Amino acid sequence: MQAVIPRQAKMIEEKSEKLGVSKKELMLNAGAKLADLIIQCNAIENGAAPGDTNVVFLAGSGNNGGDCFVAAAELVYKGYNVTVVNLVKSPQTELAQEMFAKLPEKVKKVMGYRSDNIEAAIEAAELDYMTIQDKDVSALKKKKEPSPVERLFIREKQRMNDVREAVVSADILVDGVFGTGFRGELENDIKAIFAIGTGAYKIALDVPSGGDSAKGTVAQGIFKADETLCLGSVKFGISQYPLRKYCGRITVVDIGIPPKACELSSKERRYIRLDRNSLAGFPPRREKDANKGNFGSVLVIAGSSSMRGAAAFAVQGALRTGAGLVRLVSVDKCIDTVSVLAPEATFIETESDDYGYMLYDSSKDAILEAMKKAKSIVIGPGMGVTNDTKEILRFVVQNAEIPVIIDADGINCIAEDIDIIMNKKSELIITPHPGEMARLLQCDTKMICDNRITVAEKYAEKYGIIVVLKGAGTLIADANHTAANHTGNPGMSCGGSGDILAGMIGSIAAQGYQSFDAACAGVYLHGLAGDAAADKLGEEAMLPRDIVDSISEAFGILKEMQNQDD
Repeated sequence: MQAVIPRQAKMIEEKSEKLGVSKKELMLNAGAKLADLIIQCNAIENGAAPGDTNVVFLAGSGNNGGDCFVAAAELVYKGYNVTVVNLVKSPQTELAQEMFAKLPEKVKKVMGYRSDNIEAAIEAAELDYMTIQDKDVSALKKKKEPSPVERLFIREKQRMNDVREAVVSADILVDGVFGTGFRGELENDIKAIFAIGTGAYKIALDVPSGGDSAKGTVAQGIFKADETLCLGSVKFGISQYPLRKYCGRITVVDIGIPPKACELSSKERRYIRLDRNSLAGFPPRREKDANKGNFGSVLVIAGSSSMRGAAAFAVQGALRTGAGLVRLVSVDKCIDTVSVLAPEATFIETESDDYGYMLYDSSKDAILEAMKKAKSIVIGPGMGVTNDTKEILRFVVQNAEIPVIIDADGINCIAEDIDIIMNKKSELIITPHPGEMARLLQCDTKMICDNRITVAEKYAEKYGIIVVLKGAGTLIADANHTAANHTGNPGMSCGGSGDILAGMIGSIAAQGYQSFDAACAGVYLHGLAGDAAADKLGEEAMLPRDIVDSISEAFGILKEMQNQDD
């Protein structure tokens, strides 16, 4: 599914207008779709008649507010009790002003913001939010002649009480305050309003207010939605945590944007939210007369005496994802273990140092010969970081003419010597988790987590590689595309899961898929397998081996999804 960043969403709206669908038409369509969703939610969540249902819109001053005004008018005509709270300013855009002016008299309107005069008075009186919030004005209301500052206290308390009463009364509460343009921090009184306790079903327009729809970060006090209604297209930032957990269920609706308006120029980065339609043609059809040679050969260079499981998981991931042949290069103790767990694989034994890690000089000729027979290479899981393993990785990168997937210790080798990837002959896919990405950039993990999209894109662009930045909402980025995944669950947060993923991507690449497509398909299928394992065993009890065992079930789910679309 195509996703967009805020700048692209604006470009699409402008192109839509040039193609004959005006912004006003888009707003009317958006408001109608919002009203439809509210009616559906009321039927499911409340089951109450329209006359017994209070719908409250928290409206901003821009076009998101305009969408709310359109929906409010429709719902009033259908018998709902509707309140509009202008929470920031009065409507500022021409369209929002027009829609606000058309609101029926039955719509209750609450001015939930401070006027410019009040703002000036508060500043002149050197008051702050907490001074007003904590002030008890009951005694002031009884005074015959309150002072100007006391009148200010009374007015501000009344404003906040009006907003609170509206929010508390809501059966359905709609956030149309800031939308996709939000950056920075929320003001204290906005945070206080969002924090009001209510049992209402909460709907956010495009993105919960307080969320950055480009980066996926959140401001303190963000609106927490039960459902986010994406108008026209998904905004890419909501694929990322922490923002994703404030969105609730994500619903995408068509608001009449012409398909040609969504066609971006070749200079624009393409954003994708992975779904079954993103994986068209996967898995490949297996003809009746097919043989193992039709499904590719994966060379796995992994493992050591003390880290045998990593190699086993990479091999099993590749086998279970359909590769015709999987060959492991490793030390003898690792091969002894993997041959029991995955007897379908074949093996090339290398000499080891005193600590059980592969040696370079004695293994390079065998590795080169094996590379000539392979269609993809997976390198790194459990390999260790030594001078010899770094040289093995350098040798593979400089000689391989097929896709190379670098995981785990392979990434740690690059972190110590970035020159390893500078003379590549083929496409490289690296699969770091945030800690490994932090080592690559020599920064802390928090910086990576706060800037996941930017980090993945810039690193991919700088080195001409594909970056699979793992974690909730795993990102896949190359020089021109960024995809975000939404399958998977916290039960996959266990050592070994990433080794399986590396093997799966290698297997799909070996079957003839382009490297970026192979990475996307591997990530999506890996998450589906994790979800299937969690359904059977629970997130707490599942292990990486259960992900391997559930890959077949994941294929079944994927095929069932695709058949539903046929």
